[in-house]
Amino acid sequence: MEHFNDLAAFVAVVREGSFTRAAAQLGVSQSALSHTIRALEQRLELKLLNRTTRSVSPTDEGERLYQTVAPRFADIESELTSLRSLRGAAVGTVRITATEHAARALLLPKLLPLLAEHPAIKIEINSDNRFTDIVANRFDIGVRLGSDVAKDMIAARIAPDMRMRVAGSPAYLARAGRPQTPQALLEHNCIAMRLPTHGGLLSWEFMRDGKTVSVNTAGQLVVNDSRMIVDAALAGCGLAWLPEDLYLDHIDSGRLEPVLDDWMSTYPGYHVYYASRGVSQAVRLVVEGLRVGGR
Repeated sequence: MEHFNDLAAFVAVVREGSFTRAAAQLGVSQSALSHTIRALEQRLELKLLNRTTRSVSPTDEGERLYQTVAPRFADIESELTSLRSLRGAAVGTVRITATEHAARALLLPKLLPLLAEHPAIKIEINSDNRFTDIVANRFDIGVRLGSDVAKDMIAARIAPDMRMRVAGSPAYLARAGRPQTPQALLEHNCIAMRLPTHGGLLSWEFMRDGKTVSVNTAGQLVVNDSRMIVDAALAGCGLAWLPEDLYLDHIDSGRLEPVLDDWMSTYPGYHVYYASRGVSQAVRLVVEGLRVGGR
């Protein structure tokens, strides 16, 4: 940065043709400016300016340096002016990491209207079921269940509590029977979700009378996408354990039937979170659009 300032001082002196005028423009004393130019000449081991009592002009070497750096300083100043004009404006790209379920169920429905209203905003959504460090991975915003948000993040709820529900097709239940307890699932064909972290399978959790029961279910089919789980359950492959909004329409239509509803588990709803209060206007608009009561 010191070298940058020295070059800026040199450009000002050549452009003004005067140490006095250049010093006034830069807001420094004439003696300080003279010292800066001498230090630059000593560092380069070149004489850059011819000085007389009445004028200042560049040497051949100084003229070459001026022609090289002056246009670049002009470009920098132009860009800074352009950036200042964006202060407070809703522009730029907002990068979001969210679970696959949250991305489809919440982000797209709420953010598509915002994109239409603010054409200068771009949104990049990365759907990933693993836990993601938004700072290390350069995301502006994360969306996860409330219990999964780190305590040092600024967070806001964007959805009600999430209920998990077990369901299967009428054909499967007629063939295999209806489980009455979570432990009975061990005798059923359960469609498993492969976790991205360490390659493990998602355990099915149930809550009743203040207690949580976890079951390591098993079955013929393992996938890593909740939409495939719904499709497989509809086809009679086995039982599914998913957020109820993913197949509530199928339950209402009778294509799927719920079981173990008296053991239904509930988790804190999705939250949007970010690392700093000094965020851009674009990020603020996206966060507001995702909040409960927003779009």
